[in-house]
Amino acid sequence: MRREISVCVLIVALSVSGCAADYLNNYDTVTLAAGDSTRQNQLLQTVDPFNPNSNNTKIEGDGQRMTAVVQRYRGTPQPASAFPNNGADLDCAGGRGNNPVVQGPVAVGPSDPNRLDRDHDGVGCER
Repeated sequence: MRREISVCVLIVALSVSGCAADYLNNYDTVTLAAGDSTRQNQLLQTVDPFNPNSNNTKIEGDGQRMTAVVQRYRGTPQPASAFPNNGADLDCAGGRGNNPVVQGPVAVGPSDPNRLDRDHDGVGCER
């Protein structure tokens, strides 16, 4: 009697275990068991799902930001000669500009072509 019950339990367990393993199958799409077929249909019908700005691979910068971060980490101010004289416009770190960044405070000359010194005291990019 005990053996017959064990065999019946084993047969039932084997027959039910095949139905519950659908989530273990690796499908390439969303399955009906996932319950997200509506979103799958929306995704398939999307004309252009990618951000158009993701095609912009020209990333501005020539090492100025990295240099500013290293100088800030070391705790040494950047000398005025560390900035290029190629006519590029410079911005203070934490500002709204998208030009190469100057980590202040930094000494500026009397002409101050990048307008880094707001209060005209000879020190630029000060908070």
